[in-house]
Order: sequence, then C-alpha cells, then structure tokens
Amino acid sequence: MVDFMKERFHRISKYYKKKSIQYMISISFTMVALVGMIFMGLALYLRFIDSTEKMIKEDNIRVIDQVNLNLDGYLRNMMRVSDSMYYRVIKNTDLAVEGMDQEMNLLYETNRDQLVSICVFSESGKLVEASPVSRMKKTVKANQQDWFVSAMNKIENLHFSAPHVQNLFEDPDYRYRWVVSLSRAVELTQDGEIHHGVLLVDMNFSGIEQLFKDVNLGASGYLYLMSDEGEIIYHPRQQLIYSGLLEENNLQAVNYDDGNHEETFLGEERLVTVKTVGYTGWKIVGITPMQDITADYYHIRSFVVFILLFTIFLMIFANLFVSSRIANPIKSLERSVKELEKGSLDVDIAVGGSYEIQHLGKTIRKMVQQMRQLMEDIVAEQESKRKSELDALQSQINPHFLYNTLDSIVWMIENERYPEAINMVTALARLFRISLSKGKNIISVEDELEHARNYMKIQQVRYKNKFTVEFSAQPETLSLATIKLIVQPLLENAIYHGMEFMDGDGEIKVSAYLEGEDLYIDVSDNGIGIPEEEIQVLLTDETRVRGKGSGIGLRNVHQRIQLYFGKEYGLMINSEPDVGTTIRIHLPKLSCEDAIAKGEEK
Repeated sequence: MVDFMKERFHRISKYYKKKSIQYMISISFTMVALVGMIFMGLALYLRFIDSTEKMIKEDNIRVIDQVNLNLDGYLRNMMRVSDSMYYRVIKNTDLAVEGMDQEMNLLYETNRDQLVSICVFSESGKLVEASPVSRMKKTVKANQQDWFVSAMNKIENLHFSAPHVQNLFEDPDYRYRWVVSLSRAVELTQDGEIHHGVLLVDMNFSGIEQLFKDVNLGASGYLYLMSDEGEIIYHPRQQLIYSGLLEENNLQAVNYDDGNHEETFLGEERLVTVKTVGYTGWKIVGITPMQDITADYYHIRSFVVFILLFTIFLMIFANLFVSSRIANPIKSLERSVKELEKGSLDVDIAVGGSYEIQHLGKTIRKMVQQMRQLMEDIVAEQESKRKSELDALQSQINPHFLYNTLDSIVWMIENERYPEAINMVTALARLFRISLSKGKNIISVEDELEHARNYMKIQQVRYKNKFTVEFSAQPETLSLATIKLIVQPLLENAIYHGMEFMDGDGEIKVSAYLEGEDLYIDVSDNGIGIPEEEIQVLLTDETRVRGKGSGIGLRNVHQRIQLYFGKEYGLMINSEPDVGTTIRIHLPKLSCEDAIAKGEEK
C-alpha cells in the first residue's frame, strides 16, 4: 500500500512538473478555494438544518404554550362557574326553605356561550336543580355516570371528564351536544342537616374545539388533547380515529415528559411536542411530520449547490485572472530568454508584472544590453582587424608583377627604347602613388580608374598588345567614393583567366555608371568564361584558389566592400563559357567624405 501511494505521488509530481506556472497557480488556488467552499457550504448547510430544527421545535413549544394558556383560561372560567355555584349559591341555600334555580339560571345565562348545563344531584343521584333544562330521562341513572362516581370517590377534587354526549335530560329539540363535564362533591343543606351531593357543570366541547382546530404546526402538523390516562379529548381527525380508520400514538405519548420528542409511528418519523395542562393532568400534544421539516431541505440544498457553483465559477475566473497577471509576465520573460538562447541579441526583453518580475526583467535586459555592447565591440574589433588584414593584403604588390615590370624596363633600356621605358617607369610610379594614397583606403572613382589605366599600360607592354582596354565613366561618377585597388584585381583576373589562353584579340572594358542611388563599375572581357560551379563558390569562403597575379583575389575585394559598406554591396559575376565574363562592382552613391565617415562608424 505504501509503495502504491509513493508511486501515485511520484506520477502526480511528474505530471505537474510538465505544467506551466499559470496552470499550477490556477489549479492550486482553485482546489484550495473548492475545498474551502465545500467545507464552508457543508458547515452552513448542517448549521442551517440544526437551526431550522431548533427553530421549529421552539415554534412548536410557543404555539402549544399559547394553546395551553387559552385552554387554561377556558378551564379556569369553568372552575370559577363551579366555585361560584358552590360557594355563593349551594352553601347559602337551605333546600327545605328555598330553591336555587334563580341564581343558577343567572349564572348559566352569564356563561351560556361556554356552558351546556348546570346541575345539582343528591347523593342518591336524584336531580335537585338544573338549568336550563330540568327534566331527566327516566332511564338514566345519574349515580352510575363516571363523572358522578369520580366526584363521590374523591370529594376534595375537581374532576374533568372525557368528551361525551350529554344525554341526561330530555330535550324537545333532540339536541344532544358533546360536552366535557366538570364534577365535584358538594354539601347540600336541608332543614339544617348536611347531605352530600354532586355539582355538575357541562362545558360545551366546541369551546375546546375552537382552541385547537385553527392551530397548525407546519404544512401537515396538528394538535390534539388527551387525558392523563391517554384518552383522546380532542383530535382534528377524531371521527376517523373512533371509526378505526386512523390511529394515533396517544398511549405512547401519554408517557412523554413535557418538551420535544422524536418518534417513528407507522413508519413515519415525527416530532412530538408535549405540554401538560394544569389542574386537569391533560396533555396537549403537537405532531409535526419530519418530512415537513425536511421538505425545504431539497430547495436549500439546491440553493446552496447553486451558490457554491456560482462562487466556484467566480473563484475560477478570479484565479485565472490573478494567475494570468502573475504568469503572463513570466511567460513573456521566458519567451524573451528563449529568443536570447537562440542567439538573438536584438530581442526586446519583456518587463512587467510584480516588482520582483520587473526587477528580473530589467536585470536580464541590462545583461543583454551589456552582451550586445560586448558583441558589438568584439565584432568592431574583428572587423577592424579584418580590414587591417585586407588592407595590408591589398597593399602588397605581386612580386612577380613587379619583377617582370622591372625586367621589362631593363630590357627596354638595354635596347635603347628609352621613350617606352620612360612611359613604363612613369606608369609604375603613378601606380605606386595611387596604391599608397597617403594611407587612405577611400579614394575617388577617378583615382581608382587612373590606377587601373596605369596598371593596364604596364600589362599591355608586357603582353605586347595582345588585348585592348577601353575605359568609360559617367562624369557624375568620377567624384564619388570607392575603395582603392578594387578594379585592379578584376583586371588581373580578366588577363590571367580570360586573355592568356585566347587565340584571337582580347577585349577588356571598364565602365562606371549610376543606377538610382547605387554606383556600379563593370569589368568585362571576351575571354573563355568561368564554369557555373566555380562561380557559385568564387566569392565565398569555400574557395581558397587564387590565380596568378597580385594575389589579392576576387573574394578579397568582395569582403572588403562588404566590410566597408554592408552586406548588400559587393561583387556580382556573370559569365558564359566561350562568350566572356562580366564582374560588377556594386557600391553606394557616396561622396568621399561620407564614405570615410561611414567607414569609421563601421
């Protein structure tokens, strides 16, 4: 089991390691909020249930207390009628001298809404006086009635009977009413002698019924009244109980103490509230089915679930918003760092989010700026070094060219060809003058073309006019800037690779012209051409082949131009076998001052 839990924990940890920080923050906050809301909702729900049940129990007690108060007032009124009849009338009347019908009728009329009759019986059960009727049924034996027996057995107490139909007297209208009898033993005076008797006060049962029938406990709850022996005095479904169609748990409830009790009766859970009525021992019983209490729980549960879901939705939305506010700046910073990892120093490092993330972004941005500056310094240093190397290389004169030129001059002098020797020495001197250029690398197109003419004068002498050379330039190009000694290597290439192996007369043309904001210098020949596969690598670092000549080479010229003016400039080669080759120099349209300033910037 422990190994299984470890394995599950390891898998979960591995799973979450692959997730983003926004996912981790969102899921963590959401889970914490979800658990918290569930516990809070459950606690509130249980609290609500407990409070609801407690409130219902307290309400039931208040309702029954009120009913008990009303019933107590009703019974006390009956007891006052009985006391008034006994102590004010019976004790002050000698039946041998006078009757008590007048006082009895007055007392009845005063309380007729609550009374059915007031009667006085002798110890033998003979009617002494009654109001409002006074003719008993011949078949009725009063001394055999329960109320009579109870009064005579306990003469010191008041006795309340269960509801019953009063059938002692003959009623011409045949109206027999349900009553609750209040009986007590009394002392009757006749000729100065004391005799025992019974005072009967029949209360109208409808008065008690009115106290109970309009009282409800919840949707289907009810109240009923029973005696201290469990006999039902009032029940809202009394007729159904008497007919056996309905049962009540009154015999069990009679043993309950006052207060709330929970019971299960006929498979139904019920809340039973009991209150004992003073003087009588009767008990008021309130019945509330538990389903009435729990009926609203479903709606409350639905409401609680809805509130929980709505709150969880708001929490998820809030978590996503908060996590995005935290994670998005980190993600942006991460993307910037990834671009930086790819070697892009031009990336704009994202700075945002909280103070800590902003500080981190600013630190990385400052580091990138320092790296960029360092790289620029290194590149500038390398370019400067490369320029120096290329400039040193291009300033070197091909030893073979110089040796051959001097050898030709010696030969001319020995053969007394002084004018030709003078021209050749003059051309060589001008060649060196422009090559040196007082240490400058940027010269005018006019000087560069002059240098090329002097070079070709010497070569034409050496090659005994094996080829012709034609120079042309638009006037506006002559004052523009170029790098020195970039045409000579192209002419050298045209001579040694284009003219040397030709059978016929060779032609070399040099032209300078403008197109838009660009300067072009073309060097064309009608030589044997250059193979396509060699053209593709001729200007790249893949070739290390150099032809005869100064040794500077086309690649050297191409790199020098790009170092000074940028990658968009340089050489372009167009050649067809047995037709000829054109090498085009592409330069920006700049004055010498602007070109020098740009070269210093680079």
